[in-house]
Order: sequence, then C-alpha cells, then structure tokens
Amino acid sequence: MPSRSLAQWLAYLEQLHPSAIDMGLDRVREVAQRLGLTRPAPRVVTVTGTNGKGSTCAFLASLLRASGQRVGVYASPHLVRYNERVDIEGALASDDDLCTAFAAVEAARGEISLTYFEMGTLAAFWLFERAQLDVAVLEVGLGGRLDAVNLIDADLALVTSIGLDHAEWLGNTRESVAVEKAGIFRAGKPALCGDLEPPAPLTEAAERLGAPLLLRGEDFDLQIESAGWFWRGRDAEGNALALPGLPLLDLPMENAALALQAYALLGLPWLPEQIAAALQATRMTGRLDRRLVERAGETRSILLDVAHNPHAAEYLARRLAMKPVAGVRRAVFGVLADKDLDGILAPLEGLFANWAVATLPTSRSRDGAEVAALLVARGAQAEAHASLLDAFEAQLAASAADDEVVVFGSFYSVAEVLAQLTPLSESAEA
Repeated sequence: MPSRSLAQWLAYLEQLHPSAIDMGLDRVREVAQRLGLTRPAPRVVTVTGTNGKGSTCAFLASLLRASGQRVGVYASPHLVRYNERVDIEGALASDDDLCTAFAAVEAARGEISLTYFEMGTLAAFWLFERAQLDVAVLEVGLGGRLDAVNLIDADLALVTSIGLDHAEWLGNTRESVAVEKAGIFRAGKPALCGDLEPPAPLTEAAERLGAPLLLRGEDFDLQIESAGWFWRGRDAEGNALALPGLPLLDLPMENAALALQAYALLGLPWLPEQIAAALQATRMTGRLDRRLVERAGETRSILLDVAHNPHAAEYLARRLAMKPVAGVRRAVFGVLADKDLDGILAPLEGLFANWAVATLPTSRSRDGAEVAALLVARGAQAEAHASLLDAFEAQLAASAADDEVVVFGSFYSVAEVLAQLTPLSESAEA
C-alpha cells in the first residue's frame, strides 16, 4: 500500500465504514487480537460521562505525571488537529507515528470494517503499548458499554456525570444512560461517580459486579469558597484524606475532585503541595478557555467553551456569573441539530447583550437562521451570519475593550475560531 500523509489517512478512515457510529465490540476485539494488542499500560483508568470527561482526564494525567508516572491519554474529539487525541508523556503523537499506527491497524483488519473512531482507538492503543507507559487514561467516545475504549478492562472506572445526550444511542432517560455508562465497570475493581444523584442502574451494576463504588457527596466531596476550595476523600485502604486551601482553578473543580479521588486510590505519593501545583497547572484548549486577541491594534477578551448540551450550558452560566465583566458579553453560537436547543438556551437567558449565530460546517448542523429566529422569539437580540467566523468577526468588531465575546455551542464552533486565533495571553482564572 502506498504511504499516506495523516490528512490522507483521515480522509480514508472517514469513508471506511458505512456509518460513523456502529456500537459493539466484536469487530474491534477481533482486530485487536490480530494486532497482538494486550494492554495499553499496566494500569488503565477509563473515564465516561455526559460532561467533564476531558477535564477529568487532564487533571488526572497532571497528577500522575507530577508523581513521576509515564502517562498516555486518549481523548476525543479533537478541536484543531487529530493529534490532540493521542497524548504520550505530555506530547501529542506525531503525524508519522499516527500514520505508522494506522498502517498497522489497516494491515491487521483485513476484511473487517471499522469506523473512524474504532481505527483511531486501536491506533492509540498500538502506540501506547510501544511507549512503555505506567498508566493509560482512556476517555470513552460515546456511552461506555459498547464503546471501543471498553475493549480494555479498566483497573479504575470513572463516571463524571449522567445527563441526557445522544438519545438515539443511549436512550432518553438518565436511567438508560446510566446502564451504558456502568458498562465500563469491572468485577472487583473500584469505580467512582461524580454525579450527586446517580441513577439506580449505576449503583445496582456496581453491586452486582462487586465493584466498590465511591460516590461524590458520600465518599469524597469538595467545598468551593471565594478564596479557594477544600477536598475530602479516601485512600485505597479507606482512610480519610483531606486537602484544605486549594487554589481556585480554571477548569471545573468538581472534575478535579473526581480526579483527586482516582489518584488517591492508586497508592502513589500523596504530597499536598505537589498535588495543588499539578491541579493549578492543568489547562484544556476550548474548555473555559479565556484568551486575549488583538484586532486592529486593540485587545479583546474572548472565552471559548465547548458547552453543547443543557448540563454544560448550566455550568457555563454559573461560571459566567462568578466572573462578571465591566462591559457586556456577546455570544457567538452554533449548534448541532440533534441537541436540545431549548435546554441549552434556558440557563443562558439574559447573560448576553446579543447573539451572532451561524450554520456550522457539517451536515449535522442546525440552521443558523432558524436558531436566530428562536432566540428573537425568546426576547434576545440575535442575527444570523454566513459562517461561524463571520459571526465571530462581527462580534469582535462590535465589542468594546471591557466586553467579552463568548464562543460556544459545539466543538465545531470552538474549532472554527481556534483555527484562526493568535492568542496574546491566557488569564489565570476562568
């Protein structure tokens, strides 16, 4: 087979399988066996949840690296470059490494058809095995039970939150979603849940498997105050642990609390100053990502966040309320057609002076003019633009020095703007 560039590989993978999503593990398991894959690392932590997976993985990876562990992180989707999905020891996988891994998976799959995500997952596992890692942190792509990541038996399973999203695959109740999320639990292996109200199927699954389940609000918790936050939890032997006086973080501290409890169960050095520094240093592109950009010699403040469902929109609204601006906030917004638009908009009412919306560059997008009309019907000032970038430029042009432009609604929205940005700096607090 002739060699391909990464862009050529990705284009090939997009048309390899008749559907973008094909839930099930049989095909991917067979190809993994042909590849001779065993485990991506001696220790594996799998993370699922409706929201917060990415930041939880990032916090945990920071804690592990600070303690001297060699860590690989597999995450999705990417924002600008595919390489963002495979992080080995704090560095993104190179184009050449990804191409080599894709070629290995392609040679092994033979007649078996794999989706884009399945090919990428096996390629990541192939690279992880060769990197001689200590720990692999694996983010579930969709659901849990039938996701390709669940091919690996996790030593520790994390559920960040349980909300309604991807109803066509996971069902339209929190109970049905919980069944899919609990699919990453393993017999006798500890599991954590950061949702304060876990549906019964989640706790029942843990009990049925004999998987010790630690719950936020019972076994571990956090308390956020104006000047800092406090964490409490347990170590692997069940002994109480506490970390008072932690500095406030850019990313959701609820997810930091979950990552801290996971770290505490792994029996690694517990050094409070090291832990606090690792948490504070954690950043994620496109998640409560506040930046300064320059346009026509003037500086403007923007915030990028991939809030794309009601749960995430509620969290974004709370964080905006915690950090008021001197001027006004202006929204740049695009959303996919399968999202609960009313549920996204409700918690954000009254927070923006105006909205600039657009159809996203995907067939899955909701029409921008339709979104603008709905916003106007709800009493908001809104205008549809030809593209997301046009919407962004219009808001920058209209903004004053003390305003803030907030880009959100979809990974596509944030990715479009990120690809064009030249950041001057990032704030230390979101």
